[in-house]
Amino acid sequence: MKKTDKRYRAYLDILKEELLPAMGCTEPIAIAYAAAKARETLGTIPHRVVIEASENIIKNVKSVVVPNTGNLKGIAASAVAGIVAGNADKGLEVISSVDDQERKEMKRFLESEEILVSKSKSGLIFDLMVTVSSGKSEASVRISHFHTNIVEIKKDGKIIFQNQPCDEVESSNLTNRSFMNVADIVDFTKSVEISEIRELIQRQIDYNTRIAQEGLKGKWGANIGAIILETWGDDIKVRAKAMAAAASDARMGGCELPVIIVSGSGNQGITASVPVIEYAAELKVDEDTLFRALVLSNLVTIHQKTGIGRLSAYCGAVSAGVGAGAGIAWLHGGGFKEVAHTMVNALAIVSGIICDGAKPSCAAKIASAVEAGILGFYMYKNGKQFYGGDGIVTKGVENTIANIGRLGRDGMRETDKEIIRIMLGE
Repeated sequence: MKKTDKRYRAYLDILKEELLPAMGCTEPIAIAYAAAKARETLGTIPHRVVIEASENIIKNVKSVVVPNTGNLKGIAASAVAGIVAGNADKGLEVISSVDDQERKEMKRFLESEEILVSKSKSGLIFDLMVTVSSGKSEASVRISHFHTNIVEIKKDGKIIFQNQPCDEVESSNLTNRSFMNVADIVDFTKSVEISEIRELIQRQIDYNTRIAQEGLKGKWGANIGAIILETWGDDIKVRAKAMAAAASDARMGGCELPVIIVSGSGNQGITASVPVIEYAAELKVDEDTLFRALVLSNLVTIHQKTGIGRLSAYCGAVSAGVGAGAGIAWLHGGGFKEVAHTMVNALAIVSGIICDGAKPSCAAKIASAVEAGILGFYMYKNGKQFYGGDGIVTKGVENTIANIGRLGRDGMRETDKEIIRIMLGE
């Protein structure tokens, strides 16, 4: 793919839009970000807070620890963290700097101030609004479609910022991804100048490796990564999934280390990168090959998620595990044929995993998704594959990806609602 090709620039832009740093699970952090911006707009610490969130956001915030809060969980805690200690200029690292006094103030605020949480009535899958007030003054911030997309800011009933109509399904702020396909992604991976993605990919390597190592050392979540290594040994096929699980252990357990996200998700960013990094070290490939494998894995993950949507009942770790499998195929010298068959094989194995919110068990789901990606590659390497007509698999990788998008976006819509009802005890 030539640099003059408009697709070349689009793929670069997509990587820059997606590979962002975030501390903690991105849904609670989005709430903290909105709350910090609302407090900034209000100009003082409020005495009343109202959080309206779509059901999918509620699902993803309910059970995960908010980092830097002293193990607090939930929507109210996320908003209070942003109000008390947030710096909205830092985006998804909004609560990366918190001291002990601020943690004490968070607990006091939760115990003594009025905080109301309700479901958004907008009908959007990703939608939240935080309204803060003190005396007669009030400010609100609304985020829709993705985690940092502020669509409206109000102060005392007056709109002081408006980005786009809130009922638009897709944001005009992101590069259109409808042109993406696996053949193009492989072509771009081959031709991209490393200097144009070096800083971006190196940051992903540094951040996500660091939190994976912390996940093995510390007592985070259910310690899935450590259990995998202790039970099955230190073979690379085991280590690749164990390290990814360990990073999620730490992240879901409230670790304060940042990660580089993909498709709005830290767990997907971890899953798409850590197994590829581990395999690259085992195979002793050069830096160029590793960087290109990560470009491929990230873009394959994003491509799958484009048809599914940011939030769904379809576990996003599956898409990233498939991406990791594609990256591992590349590390072994694979091209389009090897990547495509790896993806289809992996999708046939694990596309039934549900998303029931962010929590410690995400680490185990990540391990399963990575294992499927690895198995998908070794199946093809050994002359085995799943064929069109085998369940949801159909001939052609793009057709299978389209089926997965249909399944996650449309077919699992009622499943998503039922999961939320179960989680909320309705």
